[in-house]
Amino acid sequence: MKKIIFIALFFLAGCAVVPTQPPAPVYGGKPRLVVVLVVDGLPQRQVVDYRDQLAPDGFERFFSRGAWFTDAHYGYANTQTGPGHATILTGAYPHRTGIIANEWRNPATGEAEYCAGDTSATYIGHKTNKLDGTSPKNLMAESLGDVLKRVNPDSKVIAISGKDRGAILPAGKSGVAYMYQAQTGQFASTTWYMKEHPQWVQDFNAKKPADAFFGMEWKALLIESAYARSVPDDRKWYKPGGKLPKKIGAGMDKPGPAFYGALIPTPFSDELTLSFARAAIAGEGLGKDAAPDILIVSLSGHDYINHAYGAESRISHDHFLYLDRALQEFFSDLDVAIGREGYVVAFTADHGFMPAPEYNQSLGRDGGRIDSAQTLARINAALGKKLGEGQWATGWSAQAVVLNHKLIAERKVSVADLSEEARKVLMAEPGVEAVYTRAELDSGSRKGAPIFDQMSKSWYSARSADLQVSPKPGWMFGSGNMTTHASPHPYDTNVPILLYGPSWVTAGRVDKRVEVSDIAPTLAAILGIPAPAQAEGKRLPLP
Repeated sequence: MKKIIFIALFFLAGCAVVPTQPPAPVYGGKPRLVVVLVVDGLPQRQVVDYRDQLAPDGFERFFSRGAWFTDAHYGYANTQTGPGHATILTGAYPHRTGIIANEWRNPATGEAEYCAGDTSATYIGHKTNKLDGTSPKNLMAESLGDVLKRVNPDSKVIAISGKDRGAILPAGKSGVAYMYQAQTGQFASTTWYMKEHPQWVQDFNAKKPADAFFGMEWKALLIESAYARSVPDDRKWYKPGGKLPKKIGAGMDKPGPAFYGALIPTPFSDELTLSFARAAIAGEGLGKDAAPDILIVSLSGHDYINHAYGAESRISHDHFLYLDRALQEFFSDLDVAIGREGYVVAFTADHGFMPAPEYNQSLGRDGGRIDSAQTLARINAALGKKLGEGQWATGWSAQAVVLNHKLIAERKVSVADLSEEARKVLMAEPGVEAVYTRAELDSGSRKGAPIFDQMSKSWYSARSADLQVSPKPGWMFGSGNMTTHASPHPYDTNVPILLYGPSWVTAGRVDKRVEVSDIAPTLAAILGIPAPAQAEGKRLPLP
């Protein structure tokens, strides 16, 4: 099988242990390189379900020789890619990072804002669209890399991802981010970081490595019977293309933007991302001197696959196995490039995934979709009857209702009374579990109410809208994806946390509940530097 350069995964399961602080290094000193691996949209349950099908030295390296945490969660409600990637290396949740969602509406102007957007910067050598991610300007918390660079100016912090937000947010303000460009199949940074790419990036892109995958076939790794635990192909609720084998670039004459985009939801985009990570290690000389470096690699393909087919699907099952084999290859190369005792790996995901509503329904479980436009219309109709005709609610922003404050002022209506009336309408919707107002979230007055703590940790007053809404378990907003995430429920919050580094990480399984915000303080302790200033996590309780 062609070498699949990828990143990989995580952890799970349980057997309670006594918490301890990270131990002193077995061989002294700091790791020369800290590698942070993120798989976009990988719920912990996938790692557990298929452990018996893992390769000998992929995820199994974590399970057999590393630390794995069976009950790891995000502690906030709006579990999306931007907020998750912002949390991993800041150790802070959206109420401190300011990254409340992938995008939101500016409360003052109503304009769309992107979590990694900055119109003052552009992609190097590539077209830049209005909401493209180009800088960490919107990130309000410092990252582990920011602290490391302040303590050790010679250290390097490099972040790589298939998505701009997957590289920009974990890189912080002091790192350098590179992201995959679906226009060209290349990786690029932006003018926020540099004027032009270093030679190693130019050399990598000049070889057009994405083109090598044109016409390749994604075939199942195992025999048919090995996939009995996952949902068969081509369910009626799937998006098109949910069956293997599939030819990448089918119907196309040659590589081009359509092909480079189609490459993303396949194992080959992860291979390409890991190839670029290897080039970064060599080109930047990561882990080669006394100043420790950080390499962040976020693999994006799994998220697209799960959105289209679900984490329970056979195609997602197979993609997970590809991730595992890619991890094994990547570890082998790290052992050679850095030395087995010279690096630490932390693995996690930016969020989990809910089972598709149709899948839940097929099993007799509650589930469905919330139509945001229809819900907004019902709010306005109800408020119109009570307060007079008008667009009292103007839209949605980060799973919250935006109220028309200009109209409220003109009609001299009580914001509190209007918010309460709107809440009544929302709570009558079949898929809504909880609704909290701006006043409640600003004051913390509903502490102890259902999921209020999680929703308050997703709340950043200067960016958040007026009525925060959470779906019931099994329910989701919208119909653009077959399934999604962005809820406070365990299928979205429960993700892997895996650590490996024999000189710094004791091996074993931990069943104590931990949070993703604990990763940054733990890595800071291993590096011998302070935790990021806004971090709210604590050191992970190693076995």
